[in-house]
Amino acid sequence: MWRKLSVWIAKHMSQKQFILLLALLVGVGAAVAAQVLKFLIHEIEHILTSQFDVTHANWLFLVYPIVGIYLTALFIKYIVRDDIGHGVTKILYALSRKQGNIKGHNCWSSVVASALTIGFGGSVGAESPIVLTGSAIGSRLGQFFNLDHKTMMLLIGCGASGAVAGIFKAPIAGLMFTLEVLMVDLTMASLLPLLVSCLTATCITYAWTGISPMFSFELMEPFAVNRVPTSVMLGIFCGFISLYFTRVMNSFEQVFGRLNNMYAKLALGGTVLAILIYFFPPLYGEGYSTISMLLGNQTGAQADGVLNNSLFYGHPEYLLVYLGLIIMFKVFATTATNGGGGCGGTFAPSLFLGCIGGFVFSRLWNEYGFWQVNVPETNYALLGMAGVMSGVFHAPLTGVFLIAELTGGYQLFIPLMIVSVASYLTINAFEKHSIYAMRLARKGELLTHHKDRSVLTLMSLDAIIDKERPLLHPDMYLGQIVQAVSTSKSLHFAVVDMKGGMLGVINVNKIRKIIFRSELYRMYKATQLMRQPEMVLRTDDNMQTVMDKFAHCDAGTLPVLKPDGTFVGFVSRTRLYASYRQIMKDFSEE
Repeated sequence: MWRKLSVWIAKHMSQKQFILLLALLVGVGAAVAAQVLKFLIHEIEHILTSQFDVTHANWLFLVYPIVGIYLTALFIKYIVRDDIGHGVTKILYALSRKQGNIKGHNCWSSVVASALTIGFGGSVGAESPIVLTGSAIGSRLGQFFNLDHKTMMLLIGCGASGAVAGIFKAPIAGLMFTLEVLMVDLTMASLLPLLVSCLTATCITYAWTGISPMFSFELMEPFAVNRVPTSVMLGIFCGFISLYFTRVMNSFEQVFGRLNNMYAKLALGGTVLAILIYFFPPLYGEGYSTISMLLGNQTGAQADGVLNNSLFYGHPEYLLVYLGLIIMFKVFATTATNGGGGCGGTFAPSLFLGCIGGFVFSRLWNEYGFWQVNVPETNYALLGMAGVMSGVFHAPLTGVFLIAELTGGYQLFIPLMIVSVASYLTINAFEKHSIYAMRLARKGELLTHHKDRSVLTLMSLDAIIDKERPLLHPDMYLGQIVQAVSTSKSLHFAVVDMKGGMLGVINVNKIRKIIFRSELYRMYKATQLMRQPEMVLRTDDNMQTVMDKFAHCDAGTLPVLKPDGTFVGFVSRTRLYASYRQIMKDFSEE
């Protein structure tokens, strides 16, 4: 049946039409997955917490998060049997090092795992798992139809953009996310499929949940020019929140990385998360209810609802201190969730922190009456969301359009841009890569908009190593060497010991004067004829290092060794540059 379908498609559809059809299917899959996940999270959270008395703290907050992380860890270990954490980082790695191949279980495993984690209180977001799910759907379709690497990258981008568009009802933000975070180049060939996926996902979400924005926001005070300086300062403040969040998360993740036992990670992560949620219930789950309270705080009283279920209930005078502590501890709750065995992303934590940060900034500003300029708290809570998201993701356009579409706050485009750019410039002075990209950037495995670097990232050293040349041994006579290399067209051959370690290299051109004199065949051994190469390549070298080594020597061929000195094969300058030119050609074509 599938063979007949492929034949029919080949006869009746052009390549561009086929890609648009796949983009539409990816958009449908991403939107459906997003809504299923949101439904599961809401139902689990409602069942567990709907009967809580908001006037005091509840001891079940000490239990639910641990249960959720434990169930998720068991699901991943015994059913999925693969690592599904850091969803967006996995996509970036698949784009740069795995030819766009994402495992099939990612089409559903992240949905189940994150539903368990977040529904039971995990302080993470559902968006990154859905982005991974959408990208996995695009990747699997590309693998099924055996599409080329460039088209696979496009379909993965369609899945990611469709996921963001579907879960937030934000088609433009979905497009911007793919361009800024996944760093898929925008060309005329890629624009239309990305838009098709975004629009398809958004329309399905509209049909499912209605056309109203995700958060209710009513603009009471429009943008005023005299608030520009405060917008810049808010952006800088959000940039430092983003920097704090990024660096503390990386540091705390390393603590979990040193634990090899699943139960040790669960004990540490579950304990930290449960204690934090008990004292600060807004840390439970995605935190979107807190965002709704602060964005709807037109009368100034609704914000006090943030204190519900906590030990601070009934003490609104401690609200700012309470929110300040939440800003400080949110990163520990998020990292403890994922480090302990849960599954979730940093979208929702970024929006959560930004909203609280903007609210705290505006409340403090108004209380102290700086410059006699009053700033509306709801507006600045909204602007803070864009600021922290732009800083954490290094994606100012995504922050601007996502918040505008998420809330309907289109009349605040100018301050949204000011805050987002100021936040991005602030964190960029300290961290050059986003929280998703920095892990790969350190290894030289990050795909970027820099064409030359991207091509080098897409290249694989293993793919250009010649491993077929005969190996020579140190006690071989010249006659045996001539016989061994006579059928090869190559000029360079490795002399190796019994364990495979390279002792030297014989260049046929260097011994050409004696290889035709049979009377010398028993006079010279390989150890007398071999020479040490000008330079060696290692299997753990990235392609930039390989290029640099060839540039700094005159050799046309260099041997490749493992880190322990074991010989692997040869790489020729001709083959290296041919591979580079071919990938550059494929990468640059419309």
